[in-house]
Amino acid sequence: MISHFKSITPGAHLSDRVAEALAAEIRAGRLVAGDKLPTEAVLVGQFSVSRTVVREAVSRLKSLGLVDSRQGSGVYVKEAGFSPLNFDARSALSKQAVIQMVEVRRALEAEVAALAAQRRSRADVKRIRQSIAALEKAVLAGGDGVSEDVKFHRAIADAARNPFLIGTLEYLGQFLQGATRVTRANEARRADFARQVADEHEHIFQAIEAGDVAAARRSAARHMDNAIKRIEQADPSFWQEEGMKLAHPLVTSLHPGA
Repeated sequence: MISHFKSITPGAHLSDRVAEALAAEIRAGRLVAGDKLPTEAVLVGQFSVSRTVVREAVSRLKSLGLVDSRQGSGVYVKEAGFSPLNFDARSALSKQAVIQMVEVRRALEAEVAALAAQRRSRADVKRIRQSIAALEKAVLAGGDGVSEDVKFHRAIADAARNPFLIGTLEYLGQFLQGATRVTRANEARRADFARQVADEHEHIFQAIEAGDVAAARRSAARHMDNAIKRIEQADPSFWQEEGMKLAHPLVTSLHPGA
């Protein structure tokens, strides 16, 4: 087992840097499964950081599946397994980060829509239509339509009949909903944006209802492409005020303590 770490130069995200140093030792095999991490007091002294920083770093390692705690004993390196999805949220407040999350949606939802067009049942078509109606009703009532928008896309995912895609979307939901909250807030500021979104949803629905796989894939991808264009066309003041405020929950869900 390694016995000494270099101190960390003061700066932002100290806990991330401590976690990265420890993770590097584990991935390099210098700390192996079953090895006990140095005590909190030792890590505090070696890294020259506070106990809070060390605790946050260890929590980060736990979230990555690299270590676990044994009550009354300490923190130990875990056996290697599948690494959970991990996102760096340090720039998640930026417009570019929201665009990148929409790009993730485009990659997934274009294929989901294509599969839905291929596999949908009458009941699926009915649920998708109802979700569009619920979204329109929420917007007319003055709501942001975020949860209804998410339900619309989930209804399409259900029609795709692929549990792996559904599971991936469910995991990403915590991040996608944050991005959706930002995009819908931007779209609500302009009537033309709101109309475009409604039209795009309708085109996706019609393609799925008709069983047109290519059109469904194309319509869903175009919807995400246009969402990116609408983000790029947002008034700069949106990102300085409302956009940043709405994006904050996205940051904290990706990176607790941010």
